[in-house]
Amino acid sequence: MTFPANRRSSHFARWSWRNARVRAWIYQLAMLLGIGLLVYWLVDNTLVNLAARNISTGFGFLEREAGFAISESPVAYRPADSYARALWVGILNTLKVAALGVILATLLGSLIGIARLSGNRLLAAVATAYIEVMRNIPLLLQLFFWYALITQSLPSPRLALEPVSGVFLSNRGLTVPWLLGVNGSVFWLALFVVVLYLIVAARLGRKAKTGRHPGKALTLIGMVFFLAVAFAATIAFSPGLHVSVPELKGFNFAGGATLSPEFTALLLGLVLYTAAFVAEVVRSGIQSVGAGQWQAGRALGLQDSQVLRRIIIPQALRVIVPPMTSQYLNLTKNSSLAVAIGYPDIVSIANTTLNQTGQAIEGVLIIMAAYLTVSLSISAVMNLYNRRIALKER
Repeated sequence: MTFPANRRSSHFARWSWRNARVRAWIYQLAMLLGIGLLVYWLVDNTLVNLAARNISTGFGFLEREAGFAISESPVAYRPADSYARALWVGILNTLKVAALGVILATLLGSLIGIARLSGNRLLAAVATAYIEVMRNIPLLLQLFFWYALITQSLPSPRLALEPVSGVFLSNRGLTVPWLLGVNGSVFWLALFVVVLYLIVAARLGRKAKTGRHPGKALTLIGMVFFLAVAFAATIAFSPGLHVSVPELKGFNFAGGATLSPEFTALLLGLVLYTAAFVAEVVRSGIQSVGAGQWQAGRALGLQDSQVLRRIIIPQALRVIVPPMTSQYLNLTKNSSLAVAIGYPDIVSIANTTLNQTGQAIEGVLIIMAAYLTVSLSISAVMNLYNRRIALKER
């Protein structure tokens, strides 16, 4: 079977080098091949060098006994536990400071961002000065400053400051009353987060479908009912539940819970530093909403605080959420600086592990995998929320 000359020429032209799409595919395949060869060379060269130095590879060391203590841990840990358990403690410590940091930085940054737009010149100037100072001092120096301030400037436990009854501030950290004797607290906390998410998702879903806000009373009743059930179940399954108030005994406090100087300094540094960037995100988001929205709200008889809460912020969120996600990711990754002040996060514990085992490559891979997983999880949650608040076309 033969083709006419014009059909044969068009057929060959489609697959010739002159076709831009063909050239693009060839370039991409060549790049992938080059990357694959480079990765193969790096892996092969690494394995050959490790074998020449009699260094074993693999993650079998995770089952061996760690043999070192960890200063603070949200779960039970002993030096006789495995390296895997020690690394898990490091991940939980990182998640703890990152979760608290995100919440506090969001609250503080939002207040500062709104304050910068205030008509009060003094308040706006103070907010501006805070943002400029905090953003232009490296975070590592701020961590050193807060750690030195807590450990060297604050008094000993015997002379501890007591700003609120039962709350003590000393060079040992911040000591506060705490709830003890709760069984399954992690389960109830997880259940609370899930239910709270379902309530918020239901509100956003109903708003997206009907265009109206669901009744606040219905949401409030649901949350109160869940809290009552959770509290009753906690009491039922934790007969030894009680509030432990710290008391000075000897040279330290007994009872309650103490936030270590390392944790306190790290949390302060992350929150105060990130809040400056969050403030700018909030400010730019509010300013992205047209001035006519303010005028329309005032024309309806609303106060400025009501206009901000009911009209401006809901519209500004569509601009605020994407860059806010970047700030949450930065805060989480900046927590790796905890190793500089001795807080046992995943980087600190992984460094101790690889120093004892010699498994440097595996240790670095574990750190990378931990931060990658946490960062992708934060991005997924924020992207989900961003899609829910996006404008829906009818």
